[in-house]
Amino acid sequence: MAPPLILLQDIHLRFGATPLLDGAELSVSAGDRVCLVGRNGSGKSTLLKVAAGLIAPDDGTRFFQPGATVRYLPQEPDFTGYATTLAYVEAGLGPGDEAYRAQYLLEQLGLTGQEDPAHLSGGEARRAALARVIAPEPDVLLLDEPTNHLDLPVIEWLESELKSLRSAIVLISHDRRFLETLSRATVWLDRGQTRRLEQGFAGFEAWRDSVLEQEETERHKLDRKIVAELDWLRYGVTARRKRNVRRLGMLHSMRKDRREERRAQGNVKLQVTEGETSGKLVIEAKHICKSYGEQAVVTDFSTRIQRGDRIGIVGPNGAGKTTLIKLLTGEIAPDSGTVKLGTNLEIASLDQKRAALAPTTPLRDALTGGGSDTVMVGGQPKHVMGYLKDFLFTPDQANTPLSVLSGGERGRLMLARALALPSNLLVLDEPTNDLDLETLDLLQEMVADYAGTVILVSHDRDFLDRTVTSVIMAEGHGVFREYAGGYSDMVAQRGRGVEAKAATKGDATKGDASKAEAAKGAPAGQGTPAGQGTPAVKDKGKKRLSFHEQHALKTLPATMDKLRAEIAKRAAVMADPGLYARDPAAFDKASADLAKTQAELDAAEEEWLRLEILKEELEG
Repeated sequence: MAPPLILLQDIHLRFGATPLLDGAELSVSAGDRVCLVGRNGSGKSTLLKVAAGLIAPDDGTRFFQPGATVRYLPQEPDFTGYATTLAYVEAGLGPGDEAYRAQYLLEQLGLTGQEDPAHLSGGEARRAALARVIAPEPDVLLLDEPTNHLDLPVIEWLESELKSLRSAIVLISHDRRFLETLSRATVWLDRGQTRRLEQGFAGFEAWRDSVLEQEETERHKLDRKIVAELDWLRYGVTARRKRNVRRLGMLHSMRKDRREERRAQGNVKLQVTEGETSGKLVIEAKHICKSYGEQAVVTDFSTRIQRGDRIGIVGPNGAGKTTLIKLLTGEIAPDSGTVKLGTNLEIASLDQKRAALAPTTPLRDALTGGGSDTVMVGGQPKHVMGYLKDFLFTPDQANTPLSVLSGGERGRLMLARALALPSNLLVLDEPTNDLDLETLDLLQEMVADYAGTVILVSHDRDFLDRTVTSVIMAEGHGVFREYAGGYSDMVAQRGRGVEAKAATKGDATKGDASKAEAAKGAPAGQGTPAGQGTPAVKDKGKKRLSFHEQHALKTLPATMDKLRAEIAKRAAVMADPGLYARDPAAFDKASADLAKTQAELDAAEEEWLRLEILKEELEG
């Protein structure tokens, strides 16, 4: 076995009365891919900071291999003293590191390097911080929630980039798919102590459940032994005094162990307050459009949402997902088209920006509104302390200002507020942000059992697969298209996942360059994403079509004819009325092939239309 690059042994750290780390251990060797998992507040981030040398433990040892390089990604990076994002990333390079990687990674992550760090959004700050820690290609990467505030294209790019690195990696994340893709070992931090499983995250949950079941069995045995000793003490035949004293001491010791045993943290009690049943039709949108200036955000979108539907909305950041939700719920009016809302609608919303939380508001007042000790849940009053306990808050936190809550605690509070409201339409904008895996499980069950209708925006692929019945995809240029099933079903039908947002007018030159680069070597009709066939904004700096665009314009008609012929052939196979009964597997394959070919044809037609319009604009 390779010698460890970082070794933590018997780490103890106490904040307040309860030990946060109580003998925790962590070993990282060359090439390791370790995911660090545990409940919110269990000390994962603290243990990672100890490994990075940023926090000194109260007790225990930290070994660091001399000469090894370590980079740590914090949840909240500090940009103080840096004029640009490029300067920030370059400051993370060491002697001998390739200087070009700073600019290269920033561009890969959608930044120019000239951004002012003081004005970065959460997602831009996270991307700059990722570029800083990845650029040196260190021996050990310590990543604390690397996917926070990232959209799906960047998450999938990050997966690919991390897989290609030689660095050992320790990562904390709530994104199941991300953990399953990257991890080869799992360290579980629970009640201050760590257990290690030499398998990736895919095997963790079954292993964790078996450990907890074994603990419960041992606890039950201890309870029975205590009862037996009590029975002997009260009714047993008097024996020698020394023996009695010894057994009494053993009983006191067992009782002490039982009292001081730290049990696994309980689960959040998620129970949504359901309102009156809505009408069968919840929302009907017909040909709605919305623009801001020259920027089309939603273009000619129609949908019909019925009671019980669970709709997921996906796409890159800035694609207009939140605007679409506001249009569908009547919060803003479309520029054209109509939105019809059903009867008896009661809407409860979870805001992804946590905008409703004033930093100085005490925790209890955030739930009660102030001046009261009760929360109305399901039309019935409930004491605020009991409701806080349902969401794993302690009585000591009741008067804590919201500014000191962790991201996970703020997420649980927003859920508590939203779920207390009577509703038959839940609108959840990024509900999975900062929630731990156990709370995500319960949120998933709550969404599945909810009697009303759910519309949610999420970048969590696993959560979407587990909850939604259809996916509305932001195809680009304001085009949204609906696909049946979860995220994986959408990818199968569409042929690919979420692409990065197309360049806007201010980035026209860079956008054209990236399109030409993407088209190199691509089959005709696949140079740009499907759904981006809407009229292109005229690029004043562009004089003519590129070579690849001209080639695609010439070859696309033949490609479309070929695809139409394949569709006709596959439709003839599907027309056989006895096919399903005779060979269900062949029927399923034919159906999947037909859907895939139709998606390819749609993409080719839209690309051809986009190029024709662009050609007319340039020639005009």
